[in-house]
Amino acid sequence: MFFDILTLFPSMFQGAFSDSIIKRALDKGLISIDIHNIRDYADENDRHKTVDDYPYGGDAGMLMKPEPLARAIKDAEERYREHNPAVVFLSPQGELLNHSVVESLMKEKSLILLCGRYKGIDERIRQKYVDREISIGDYVLSGGEIPAMVLVDAVTRLIPGVLGNRDSAEGDSFYSGLLSHPEYTRPEEFEGLNVPPVLLSGHHANILKWQQEMAEEITKNKRPDLWDRYIEKRK
Repeated sequence: MFFDILTLFPSMFQGAFSDSIIKRALDKGLISIDIHNIRDYADENDRHKTVDDYPYGGDAGMLMKPEPLARAIKDAEERYREHNPAVVFLSPQGELLNHSVVESLMKEKSLILLCGRYKGIDERIRQKYVDREISIGDYVLSGGEIPAMVLVDAVTRLIPGVLGNRDSAEGDSFYSGLLSHPEYTRPEEFEGLNVPPVLLSGHHANILKWQQEMAEEITKNKRPDLWDRYIEKRK
C-alpha cells in the first residue's frame, strides 16, 4: 500500500510514523509513506509561497487556493500512476470513518491523502480532483493531519503481514460488527477482582461461547446503534 500525504505541516507526522506497528510495516516494505509540503507547489514566482486567500462572499477566515492543491495532487497522481491512486480529502463533511470504510480503503493500491487547513479548500478541488471525503467524527480539528494519521493506522493494521498474528486484527472491536469482549492477563486476582473461571478452564468451545456472549452484551449496552446494525445483517 502506498500512502502519499499532502500537507502544510509535514513535521507533524514524524513521531506518528516512527514507532510501533507503522514503523514495522514500513521496515517490512508492506507500506510506503511519502509526505509532501503543499507550499512547495505554490507559484514559483511567489517568494512567500502563498497557499491561501480570502474567500469570495465575505466569509471570515482564509481558504486554501486551488492552484497549489491541483499541482500537488497531479504530481502525486503521476508518481503513482500505475497504481491508479484514489484521492481522499480529510474533511468534516466526509463519510464517517468506520471499519467497513477502512476495509474498502485497504483494497486500494495507493491513497493520496489531502490534509486541509484554515477554513478549508476551494470547492473546485473537491469537484475536479477528490474521489472520497472522509471524516473521523462530528467535530472540528485544526486540519486534516490527525485524521490522516488515524486513517493510515487503521488501514495499515488490516494489511496482511503487518500484525504478528492475523487473529489480532480479527479480534478487534468492529471486525465482526461487535465491540470486543473483555480481555484479562496475569495475575488471576487483582484488587479483589478475579479472571472469569471460563478463561482458565482450557475449554476452547466454552471460551469462544463466553467471548461471543460478552461481545454481544457489551455492544448492546454501549453501542445500541452497532447492535441494531449487527442484528439487521443477521436476518
